[in-house]
Amino acid sequence: MNSFGRLFRLALTGESHGPAIGALIDGSPAGLPLAPEDFAADLARRRPGRSGATARVEADRVQILSGVFAEHTTGAPLLLVFANEEADSDAYEAMKDTPRPGHADFAARAKFGGWNDYRGGGHFSGRVTVALVAAGVVAKKILAPIEIHAEIVEIGGAADYEPLLAEAIAAGDSLGGVVQCVARGLPAGLGEPFFDAVESLIAHLALAIPAVKAIEFGDGFAAARVRGSQYNDAIIDAAGRTATNHAGGVNGGLTNGAELVFRVAVRPTASIALPQQTVDLVTGRPRELRVAGRHDACIALRLPVILEAACAVVLADLMLLEQRIPRVWGVTKH
Repeated sequence: MNSFGRLFRLALTGESHGPAIGALIDGSPAGLPLAPEDFAADLARRRPGRSGATARVEADRVQILSGVFAEHTTGAPLLLVFANEEADSDAYEAMKDTPRPGHADFAARAKFGGWNDYRGGGHFSGRVTVALVAAGVVAKKILAPIEIHAEIVEIGGAADYEPLLAEAIAAGDSLGGVVQCVARGLPAGLGEPFFDAVESLIAHLALAIPAVKAIEFGDGFAAARVRGSQYNDAIIDAAGRTATNHAGGVNGGLTNGAELVFRVAVRPTASIALPQQTVDLVTGRPRELRVAGRHDACIALRLPVILEAACAVVLADLMLLEQRIPRVWGVTKH
């Protein structure tokens, strides 16, 4: 339900306005150096702090509550926790019976019988991604020297997106975007045919990120508009190197040694200041809704490091399954 992976297993817990957000990681190698300062750089990349981001700014100080002793992992499950210190729930009480268009409010109420925490989106909030980023930090450490890098390709359909973003913010509206992720240095052969194809696993976790609505690998949908003679990647040596990378580093569900390349589409933020049509679930009557509270005008701005984390978690699991990462890191301690 709320867990992912086979050997590198990740579970996320917490709600946007609850006491804390947490990540439980089982399967990290013992002896891996790990300290709170290791998380600082990626957590800072996720944190808001520019125009278009939410005004809610959490300190995001990681608490390592288990699985680390003397700044090295012990082999026991890692529990990483982040306190919610800046939540403001006042705006949500007035909206609890008027589901926000585009949000999980209505669907979550139907699924959980109204017992779900509706404040700030509860467990469906992008706030939960702080735990995913933390898990990504651990995964990236065990994947080194494999490199994973994500960046914004476009926002609102434009590569030069700052003017569009400023217009949307001024109008009380929001924008979506496209984010690309690239993994370099992967061995060939990661993944399995069909259900555990590397694309299937990455898509599974990437599409779990709030606001991600689509994914494509390599040329993606553009591949449907060309011929095989144009799309196929010519193999140029016995190591399997190819002249091009239209396939995005994957053939038959397995990595082929080229760069793994994929892109995700991020929807516009659902919470906007403009009036929207909804229904009062108590009276059954139509209502005009203006969403209050603190929200990102463009979630894609903070998505690159989150997407890197999702990719790293998948690849760490696959590398452990292929026994390319040892269960004990470095030299055994005597």
